[in-house]
Amino acid sequence: MTGEVDSGLGQEFGVSPQAGDEERVVESALRPHSLHDFIGQPKVARQLALVLEGAKRRGRPPDHVLLSGPPGLGKTSLALIIGSELGTSVKITSGPAIERSGDLAAMLSNLGPGDVLFIDEIHRIARPAEELLYMAMEDFRVDVVVGKGPGATAIPLEINPFTLVGATTRAGLLTGPLRDRFGFVGQMEFYEPAELQQVLARSAELLGVELTDDGSAEIAGRSRGTPRIANRLLRRVRDYAEVEADGRVTRAVAQAALALYDVDDLGLDRLDRAVLEALVARFNGGPVGVSTLAVAVGEESHTVEEVCEPFLVRAGLLARTPRGRVATEAAWRHLGRPVPRGGIPLGGVTAVPRDPGASSEPLFDA
Repeated sequence: MTGEVDSGLGQEFGVSPQAGDEERVVESALRPHSLHDFIGQPKVARQLALVLEGAKRRGRPPDHVLLSGPPGLGKTSLALIIGSELGTSVKITSGPAIERSGDLAAMLSNLGPGDVLFIDEIHRIARPAEELLYMAMEDFRVDVVVGKGPGATAIPLEINPFTLVGATTRAGLLTGPLRDRFGFVGQMEFYEPAELQQVLARSAELLGVELTDDGSAEIAGRSRGTPRIANRLLRRVRDYAEVEADGRVTRAVAQAALALYDVDDLGLDRLDRAVLEALVARFNGGPVGVSTLAVAVGEESHTVEEVCEPFLVRAGLLARTPRGRVATEAAWRHLGRPVPRGGIPLGGVTAVPRDPGASSEPLFDA
């Protein structure tokens, strides 16, 4: 199991940070095209601007760039912006799509001088292709093997200088040799609600939606610190506003629309609350194994572990312990249930909820 979860139709109306194929088409129309228009990630954007400007003044391609962080925070947007800022084309692929070294060699040989090669989910690239990438990143050449067995011959192939931009949601799964070959590593952080309101204001203008300040604040507060989720919820609220209201997205309209789509005030959707309800009501708060919990809510184990748990842990509603999953005191309160006498023994794990958009906890356990 790779740990990656595809976004299906059921998650389109939810708050999964994964993007489906149709949603990527909409996202492409909302993406910024320059660092000046990019909202949020001020530290990464400033550092990247210096890297790009320095490279342009030297007349050479910039160092290879690795963008790391949870899905939906703008890694693909930044990769496209790098190509736009450099005035070069961007070739896009993904780690799972590169199964053989020959596939990668063909892709590299077709790059023009200074082009950008963007590999999404680069930690899932096949090992033979990864080893070919080492030489390409350092020496701008690849060895193409012709023939098999003792008669095989390696033919060196020069390639044009290029910039590799890798994106990963699992930086810990990158091998050391690959990670060390990136000259710049940007760690993407979750957005603050004020930053998400700026994202929503820009998206609303592009979509032709009349969005009030209190309406954007309501949507931003339920977006889990993730622009992709904020834009998705904005489109759903827009539909509700056009059909059930006068087209204006106000706080009242946003609240009614998000209630219809089962997104509560913390950003939890139906499946998130089902997990918490099962943990609290059926297992008295835990501890319980993730497989048992998945059966209780009628979902696959990896769906619960990869889609639901990251935010529940980050929001302080669920704790992962050696004995299993445990609902925190905040979870009991959020569900409107009395906290058991004596509190929740979490073995030193805090039960205090944090701001979902500002947590520094890792998205996944090691």
